[in-house]
Amino acid sequence: MSRKQKKMLVRIIIAAVVFAAGLFIPETEETFSALWIVRLAVFLGAYFAAGWDILWKAVRNIAHGQVFDENFLMAIASIGAMIIGEYSEGVAVMIFYQVGELFQSVAVGRSRKNISDMMDINPEYANVERDGEITEVEPDEVKVGETVVIKPGERVPLDGEVIFGASELNTAALTGESALRGVAVGDEVISGSVNTNGLLKIRVSKPYSDSTVSKILELVENSSDNKAKTENFITRFARVYTPIVVISALLLAVVPPLVIGLSSGMNGGLWNDWIYKALTFLVVSCPCALVISVPLSYFGGIGGASRHGIMIKGANYLEALAKAQTFVFDKTGTLTKGSFAVSEKCPQGISENELLSYCAAAEQISNHPIAVSIVNAAKALGDVPKADNAEEIAGFGVRAVIDGKEIAVGNARLMEKIGAKITEQKSAGTIVHCAVGGKYCGYITVSDEIKENAKPALAELKRLGAERTVMLTGDRDITANAVAKAVGVDEVQSQLLPDGKVKAVEELYRDKLAGSTLAYVGDGMNDAPSLARADVGIAMGGLGSDAAIEAADIVLMNDNIENLPLAVRIARKTRHIVTENIVFALGVKLAVLVLTVFGFSNMWAAVFADVGVSVIAILNAMRCMSIK
Repeated sequence: MSRKQKKMLVRIIIAAVVFAAGLFIPETEETFSALWIVRLAVFLGAYFAAGWDILWKAVRNIAHGQVFDENFLMAIASIGAMIIGEYSEGVAVMIFYQVGELFQSVAVGRSRKNISDMMDINPEYANVERDGEITEVEPDEVKVGETVVIKPGERVPLDGEVIFGASELNTAALTGESALRGVAVGDEVISGSVNTNGLLKIRVSKPYSDSTVSKILELVENSSDNKAKTENFITRFARVYTPIVVISALLLAVVPPLVIGLSSGMNGGLWNDWIYKALTFLVVSCPCALVISVPLSYFGGIGGASRHGIMIKGANYLEALAKAQTFVFDKTGTLTKGSFAVSEKCPQGISENELLSYCAAAEQISNHPIAVSIVNAAKALGDVPKADNAEEIAGFGVRAVIDGKEIAVGNARLMEKIGAKITEQKSAGTIVHCAVGGKYCGYITVSDEIKENAKPALAELKRLGAERTVMLTGDRDITANAVAKAVGVDEVQSQLLPDGKVKAVEELYRDKLAGSTLAYVGDGMNDAPSLARADVGIAMGGLGSDAAIEAADIVLMNDNIENLPLAVRIARKTRHIVTENIVFALGVKLAVLVLTVFGFSNMWAAVFADVGVSVIAILNAMRCMSIK
């Protein structure tokens, strides 16, 4: 509990003790007698101990033009009960209302904890090495290119590259994953992770304002600004509902006794009965259960998701994901690892090792991921020969001289250019051809590895009711179809440029089921237009990916595509709980309102219909935080 909550608890306990003492003072019909005054004073003491702040809020809000809210309803109902002599019930209304408010405050605090834990990733300082000395400064004072020293147990303050040392980083606060990540010289590190062992020195690559931790904190701080349609509806509903309730209560207090009084004669008891019913009506009608539980449910869902490294920018995106039936995927970096490896060697007239050796020797001058994968594969088998006069031909490949032989390595267009006749290939992957002395010598296939958890993730989506899964990629047809078949995607569209992807998303959007939404899952880089066009954009690769955090509505921080069906489950559970709370709260209140009008209910039942329903709805809303 916070200090403020503890103070509130003490007030409630004091008010409850004084209230209990007042129940032992006998009632008397003699107004202004000593016993009557003592009893009134005790109950007034309990009343103000519990509810002085509610009365002040009501007065302050009225002064600012905000008349009809829950503070006004509670103030009018409790003061009215005291005026007509129902002291115990007037005090009970205020005490139990404050119990409900305290319960709400604790529940909100717990639901905020998961998100506020994310705020703890904010580094307090950075140890900068300047002129041979280490100076402790604010992270936003560090410039790009400066060296930062990170001791064991300290948080990485900025994004950068390791230039000294080796250690393991705890990224759990960012990704939800408990496994440590080993880093050494040359590795990229992200801000917000914790250095567990070993001294590290990093060269800063981004200013603090552009760092991973800054982007995530901005996302978390703004997540409550984007309200779901249900939240906005409840807010509008409460603004219209509350004045209608007050007017209805006023009519209930005045009309029946006037009508009945004209036929049977006026009497004070008749007025007291109907005023009591009207006050009970006000207590029952308080929309607290809805106004509290609906936002709390969405906030709990966002907080529960953050524990698993799923960052959701607002309740509206959580609600949109709950209705998603069409899921569109990018291939590279989403369904595949985005890391290339040699998958096939098809020599012609030479051995496999010779083919790989020639290709690697020529490709050494290129830093393209495909070239790097070929060089790495060759190095694993032995030394790579030195190439002379190597040159890169943009859009074609590489030419070089190895042991006096002219080598050409590249695509089919390069082979055509030098007059080397290629054979037909049916391999799924990127084809790298090789010619020695103008004679075709075979090809190497380089493939992007499929993520091991991609197939089970899509199977789980189908189990959750996904009607359509589509993969969009710029890769060749044969490669795209092979990946689609391996992971279980329903449809595939290949050889698409970024604008082609957007066009495809537009067509899929028009074809989606009525009332459903379309989710696009990409790596957040060249997929940004498609992420923005979808009802809900989901980015893979939040670690250090500015585009993912900027363009997407939801970010899977740990690159784990199995978190996608988990996010869908969280969204649907949250929506289900919101619906439960709305139906339950309105149902109970309507029943007690009817009973009140016909004289079968009293203020105690009204307290349950208000505070009791609120507490039950809050308890139900807190289930959103616990998703296995």
